Amino acid sequence: MNVTAQQIVARAGALLLALLIAPQVLIAQTVAITGGKVYTVAAGNTSQIIENGTVVIRDGKVVAVGANVPVPADATIIDASGKWVTPGLFNSTTTLGVSEIGGIPGSYDASASGDGDAVTASFKVWQGFNPSSPLLQVTRNDGITTVGVIPTGGMIGGQSAVIALRDGPLSEVMLRSPAAMFASLSQVGGPRGASRGELYDRFRAVLLEAQRLPTRRAAYERNASRPLAARVADLEALLPVVRGTLPLVVDADRATDIEAALDIGTQFNARVAVASATEGWKVASRLGAAKTFVLVGALNNIPRSFAELGARQDNAALLHQAGARVIISGGADAFNARNVRYEAGVAVAFGMPWDAALRAITLTPAELFGVATRVGSIEVGKDATIVVWTGDPFEPSTRAERVLVQGREVQGPSRQDELMRRYRSLPADYRRIPR
Repeated sequence: MNVTAQQIVARAGALLLALLIAPQVLIAQTVAITGGKVYTVAAGNTSQIIENGTVVIRDGKVVAVGANVPVPADATIIDASGKWVTPGLFNSTTTLGVSEIGGIPGSYDASASGDGDAVTASFKVWQGFNPSSPLLQVTRNDGITTVGVIPTGGMIGGQSAVIALRDGPLSEVMLRSPAAMFASLSQVGGPRGASRGELYDRFRAVLLEAQRLPTRRAAYERNASRPLAARVADLEALLPVVRGTLPLVVDADRATDIEAALDIGTQFNARVAVASATEGWKVASRLGAAKTFVLVGALNNIPRSFAELGARQDNAALLHQAGARVIISGGADAFNARNVRYEAGVAVAFGMPWDAALRAITLTPAELFGVATRVGSIEVGKDATIVVWTGDPFEPSTRAERVLVQGREVQGPSRQDELMRRYRSLPADYRRIPR
């Protein structure tokens, strides 16, 4: 077969283009990130800053970090001179991998069926996770390396999981499942018109049934007991909650809803965290005194419902000041999961200390969901889940230049990149302006 010089050049160009747009994967087992300003986010609320720092990675784990760390002779070098180096960011409340297009039911696996006061505690949202979702790439390209995948809807919606955003089957990228039970005291109304009072009472009744299930199971199996408040499978799923071994994250906006959630936690000895918490600032002293984990955003102060009339953008700052353990999270929308670093930047603009905001999207969510031994800080023995930034990660113009998850570089062309490349050069017919 004859091959012309023009064909050879064309093939070489195509190969070069493929190499340029392919994800950069570190093949070497030993990697050294050198010369950067390293924010370790270790113990306490203040990040340790190492100027001209070095992070040595071997087999996906951090083996050394410091200012005068020797670089192994066989290491692949990532030069971070003039750059910022942080742990990979953790967005704790997403529907990534279980939601593609909100308007198409077949692409949405984030919720079990049921009304606003439904109890679907046995629902394991990660069972519908799609490791090939195109939304994962655009998210990790922006420095978000770990996500909480959460269930939505219902009074007790189900169980969440923590997933590392690298390629691989679910069994490999799963960090913890279940990581928490998710519930809501904001699901008022609905087909049966449940009011807040009804919702609170039903919530307590279900948890009480879960507490009593071990002693009542035999009678129930003999059909010798009254009907239970929820299915046996859902009550069984709630046993770790009422035993205090699995966090219960309650979505609550009004101050009264937040206090009801805390009261329920006290009554049942449950480890309650509060999500959304629009009026958290109103009860900040109570949340702070209990060192409660509070998951809040900061981008929006426009009320979307009557429960959010007290919205204010310094909510995170006021909660932190009161002593609450603040986690900054974006909305559950999968396509906006990368916005968590902008949420943190706005929180800083409205008074939250910079170090605290970084911790709120790295180590603090890892602590709540039980994965702090793996991610959330740059420490010896932890996963090498690290981002090299061109500058302050909270600045909109800053780019994530290198993104590593468990020691592997995970950046690559996203769907947005491909669309931009596709439409950058249009045929002449598309450029004609009608006269």
